Amino acid sequence: MSPLILFSFVIGYFVLLLAVAYFTSRGSDNESFFIGNRNSNWMLVAFGMIGTSLSGVTFVSVPGGVATGNFYYFQIVLGYLLGYAVIAFVLIPLYYKMNLTSIYTYLEKRFGVSAHKAGAFFFILSRTVGANARLYLVISILQLFIFDKLGIPFWATTLVILALILLYTFEGGVKTIIYTDTLQTTGMLLGLVVCIIVIVKAMGTDFGGAFSLMNEKGYTKIFNTDVKAGSFFLKHIIGGMFIAIAMTGLDQEMMQKNISVKNIKDSQKNIMTFSAVLVVVNLLFLFLGGILYLYAAQNNITTAPDDLFPTIALSNTFSGVIGIIFIIALISALFPSVDGAITSLTSCFCIDILGLNKSNGTEKEKKATRLKVHFSFAILFFVMVLIFKAINDKLIIDFILKFAGITYGPLLGLFSFGILTKKVLKEKYIWAVCIIAPLLALCLDMLSSPDWYEKKLHISLPTLKNISASIFDGYKIGNELILINGIFTFVGLLIITQKGKVHTA
Repeated sequence: MSPLILFSFVIGYFVLLLAVAYFTSRGSDNESFFIGNRNSNWMLVAFGMIGTSLSGVTFVSVPGGVATGNFYYFQIVLGYLLGYAVIAFVLIPLYYKMNLTSIYTYLEKRFGVSAHKAGAFFFILSRTVGANARLYLVISILQLFIFDKLGIPFWATTLVILALILLYTFEGGVKTIIYTDTLQTTGMLLGLVVCIIVIVKAMGTDFGGAFSLMNEKGYTKIFNTDVKAGSFFLKHIIGGMFIAIAMTGLDQEMMQKNISVKNIKDSQKNIMTFSAVLVVVNLLFLFLGGILYLYAAQNNITTAPDDLFPTIALSNTFSGVIGIIFIIALISALFPSVDGAITSLTSCFCIDILGLNKSNGTEKEKKATRLKVHFSFAILFFVMVLIFKAINDKLIIDFILKFAGITYGPLLGLFSFGILTKKVLKEKYIWAVCIIAPLLALCLDMLSSPDWYEKKLHISLPTLKNISASIFDGYKIGNELILINGIFTFVGLLIITQKGKVHTA
């Protein structure tokens, strides 16, 4: 497939996004940027959130992980369903009752300024690293199959893509992203379905036959009953539940779209509809992973897990159409997670760190500040992607889930403590708890899984492995890490309680 043809479709896709941004950002203001004037259609939000939740990482890493992890990832998806129910019926009513623009404002009203800043900080840290890991993965694929062949360096590809994302989010913010996410989710899902159909046909079988072959290989196994394994089903389900609560319900990027909907009932319908569709879509990605490995075995294709899908889709075996569909689907999966991340980080920094909503400045001055922050985050993203390029990590989805378990734990602890108790905190110690708790969780995880850290850090940890063998006896902490971290934070907050009248929330 000619890289010039693929490149022309990438440019055409961006032109379409810019056209959507032009029409949706007319007459926009700061309220449009932050919460879409609270006038978003819930069905559009629900559909667009699918693309934001999945991203380019899901598009290549979930199928790529099937050979070693079977369909175990679906255990996490089942946990998501429980987490989304908590978001719909506990967190959404709270956010609407308090009429929040940034969800971290709740922490200030409940505990004071320190909790507010700590919550915003951990969101900014987690979202910045997570979004850039996703961005790096997709850019590296585009670079390998298109831009390297055109002689364009990696840094230039990154710079241009971020500049284009900046262009279509600069004015409209959430108001624009609601529509671009819908467009991009459509492109991603159509690409997913078409690729499955084409690859199954190329294998000379049908869907039933492909599933039978996957079953013979053991790929379709969903539940892992090994208690010591990191993918033990209860760990994945419980971990998935709290990952959903933290990474969606306590995440400004996801929630600013939900609170842009007109009322509570529509926002709840949005969450529950989105969660049901997400189950089906993730099953399709796992099915895709199974047939990719079957096809690779038939044709003696060997490559890294994250490169499997693009290697097959862009090979000379298929017609140019499948390559074009793959590229469009891939960038459709990428941009909802990146444009939303930059917009939400801008919102969080402006409101939670700078206090722009409390400023006495004019609307024009506030907009100027917001645009500077937005541009600054784009520069930060550029630098972070180059750092990921230097690290050159693969199978990024496990890194993202691990990092989320460390950084979202304090948010989970703070919000659960605020909702479940009426206790007052010694405000000056909140930061200490929010730093110590994730460090303890990180140490515990390193003791549980020294092999993972040896691989990621490229160092030998023999002493740690000996300690791990004597304490954990092969038990691996999985996605329950975020719950452990949240519990550490919760206990730490209990320790720093004091007598006094609770903040009204």
